[in-house]
Amino acid sequence: MKEKSYNLIVILGATAGGKTSLAVRAARRFGGEIISADSRQVYRGMDLGTGKDLNEYGEIPFHLINIADPGTEYNVFQFQRDCFTALEDIWQRDRLPLICGGTGMYLDAVLRGYRLIEVPENRQFRSTIVDLSDEELERKLLQLSPEQHNRTNLDQRERIIRALEIALGEQTAEAQQKPMPTLNPLVFGLKWPRDILRQRIALRLQQRFDEGMIDEVQQIYNSGVSWEKLEFYGLEYRLIAQHLQGQLNRNDMVQKLRSAIGQFAKRQETFFRRMEKRGVEIHWLDGRCDAFGELCGVVEQKDKI
Repeated sequence: MKEKSYNLIVILGATAGGKTSLAVRAARRFGGEIISADSRQVYRGMDLGTGKDLNEYGEIPFHLINIADPGTEYNVFQFQRDCFTALEDIWQRDRLPLICGGTGMYLDAVLRGYRLIEVPENRQFRSTIVDLSDEELERKLLQLSPEQHNRTNLDQRERIIRALEIALGEQTAEAQQKPMPTLNPLVFGLKWPRDILRQRIALRLQQRFDEGMIDEVQQIYNSGVSWEKLEFYGLEYRLIAQHLQGQLNRNDMVQKLRSAIGQFAKRQETFFRRMEKRGVEIHWLDGRCDAFGELCGVVEQKDKI
């Protein structure tokens, strides 16, 4: 069998653009499984606030959804690691992975292969430097990491110590890091005119309210997740939490949320343009037209190469 020139399809775009439904159709067409690239859909029980749309997947397997508990923190390092694991698993079963999402940093970390390591606090190391002055710590850091360009690391003692930990961790990890998988991605971006996207955002927001998004946030709080932690999880959770605490009436909360999501969508689009400038080739699909047909045309053209 002829080997394909690609081993991964990526579908990205702003919130409320219809990425999930497009990815599901593509997965059905090309024998694929979907990996979510959404920084909040990893959390169990946070369904309406994160727009999981699980009913859209049908029989299509999905990955990296509902893998963390509310109240915990999930980061780009964990996503990259878990995404690479999912990719290898899908390839081993001769299926095509499709990464679908709008969290630009997560997507970029995978597509451009960020070299990320996890460096926990090193108490043994900290005990050996407790008597050093700030100046001695700074000299030690600059010896370990001469290219140190983030001078803010040198402004506070705790920052210097943490930067030292990371520099030591990086030295140790270089020999231990697993090689990254070889990616040959086809990247598609779903785009809409700004006014239509705002309408889609408003409609989808109202649907989520109708389905019980406010009750979902109350239930998460009742389960033991603090109001402060809920604010950490982003727009919907922050503003609904403020409403539930009596800080915003419902109408003001809805208006603020609609505006904030629109601003968030603009930031997503800006990040995707930055990815292009840094070398990620994106095939843009017009959401008003036959986006699925366009996507299939590009994929099938690649199959002929």
